[in-house]
This record gives sequence, structure tokens and C-alpha cells, in this order.
Amino acid sequence: VKVNKKFGPRFYRLTLELRGEGAKAFSATKPGQFTELNLSSIAGPPERQIPDDLQDAVKRNVILRRPFSFSDVRIKEDSTLIDIIYCAVGPATLRITTLKPYEKIKILGPLGNGFNIPDNKKNALLIAGGMGSPPIQHLGKALNQTHGEIYTLAFIGAKSKTDLPFEGRLDEVASGIGYPVKAFAQHGIESQIATDDGSAGFNGLVTSCVKEWLDNNEWQSRDVIIFACGPEPMLEAVTKIAAEKNIDCQISMERRMGCGIGLCQSCAVECKAANSDETIYKLCCKDGPIFDANEVVFESKEKHHNL
Repeated sequence: VKVNKKFGPRFYRLTLELRGEGAKAFSATKPGQFTELNLSSIAGPPERQIPDDLQDAVKRNVILRRPFSFSDVRIKEDSTLIDIIYCAVGPATLRITTLKPYEKIKILGPLGNGFNIPDNKKNALLIAGGMGSPPIQHLGKALNQTHGEIYTLAFIGAKSKTDLPFEGRLDEVASGIGYPVKAFAQHGIESQIATDDGSAGFNGLVTSCVKEWLDNNEWQSRDVIIFACGPEPMLEAVTKIAAEKNIDCQISMERRMGCGIGLCQSCAVECKAANSDETIYKLCCKDGPIFDANEVVFESKEKHHNL
């Protein structure tokens, strides 16, 4: 552990340093991939530091590893640093808050498949909802460094201003020219904020903000790609917008991933079978967590199971 910094009511940034084979393995991490943290031997925080609504949760044992995506990966001469943004909401994340610099933790990764950045796109829309922002931040940096010719615009949504998982305040001065979020502005990426309660930026759902923006900006659909990560209802809405606009779209799905390598089969995602009306199941950890939006069957849609 290099850093474990609290920067909001329950938001933290955990920076891990890897050396040797670990540094080599994680140096090739793609945005959208994830790691699994083994927290079974980590003690919980003192009772006085536990929010009242989590007093019971912290008593539960943490047996299975927990998956986390990366907000950044930095390669040094003899090490690799990975940043994990997390929110203390349960027994596992509460235990992470107790980690101190120089302590060691067991991790597995990098796991899963990352976002695929096509070479034929001119414009990229990044859409993040709540804690879906870390892999989108990582992707924004990668687009800036390796695909600088692609114009990139980020849309970030949350319930309220205090639920935005970013270090530092929104830059009110820079918001006038489209750069309110420093995490994206540092990579030259414009951003738009949407909050359900209107406490910052667009008043409403981030998907409504995206749709309004697309309706007012005429781009050739073949030149555009959407990348999204967030709650499943948001991803379903993004998928619908992409389909209506005939825009390619990749989404990062979330499931409980006990093993992270396809053994426990606990992270099934229902998908459309190619050239068929039937559906199949893919594993979020192994086949994902990044999926083509067109192949995912969301729960609210009519299902045809392939038994």
C-alpha cells in the first residue's frame, strides 16, 4: 500500500505498488479490466469509525475476494502503481479503509477484458454513473495518450453533487468552458455533469443529458463510439440511446464475482445468441466485464431462455 486517502464522506483512493512479476503483469492493464482483493485477513476499523448504518455489516466475515476496477495505472522504472477508487458501503470496503502505507495485501489480476478502442472512430462519448467512473477515468487517459486524434467527451452522473466520486471540488471557473472535472480535464477531456437533484450541472439523469446532447449535435453515427459504466438501469438506457442513434457502444457490466477467473460461475450475464432468437449466458469476469451493448439482455426485457 502506498496511499489510502479519504476524499469524501465515504470515498477513498487506494494506491497499490507492485514490483517484480506483479509490476510486469499489471503494466499491460487495459481500461475496463479489474483486480480481486483478498480481504479475509484484514481487520475492520474501530467501532467509533464505523457509520451507524454499517455497524451490523462490518461484523460479517469477508471470505470471497472482491473485484475492483482501476481509475489509473502508472508505470515506473521498477514498479507499477494502480489506483482504486472505492466507497465504504459494506464489510469488505470498510476493511480496506484500515490499510496503511507499507502494509501488504494479496491481489489477483489483471482480470477480464478491457474496452476495445477501434481505429476508425473520430469521436468517443464516455458515460459514467456513480461508482462507474473509475474505469471511465482510466479509459479517458488511455484515449488521450494513444488515440489523441479522437475527440472525447465525458458525461458523469450521480444522485447529487456529494455523490460524485472525484478528488477535489468541481472547477466552477473551468465549467464555463466545459472542463469542470479535473480527473478528465488533466487529459484534455471536456465533461458534463448531471445530478438527479440538480445540485450540480444538468438537472436529471445522465442518460437524459446524453440524449439531449446527441439531439443537438449532428455527428455521423459511424464515426462515434460510446463507452459506459454504471448501474444496470443506466446501461440499459445508454444501450437504447445507442441503438436509436445507430452508434457503436461498449458497456462495463457488474456482477458478484467470487473467483474472477470463471470457476464459480456466479457472474452470469444473459446475452443474445448469434443468428438466433435464443439467449446464452456469458461470464462477466471471463467474457466481460466489457460487452458490446447490442448483445446484452437486460432484465426488464422479455426473455427467451436457452435451456
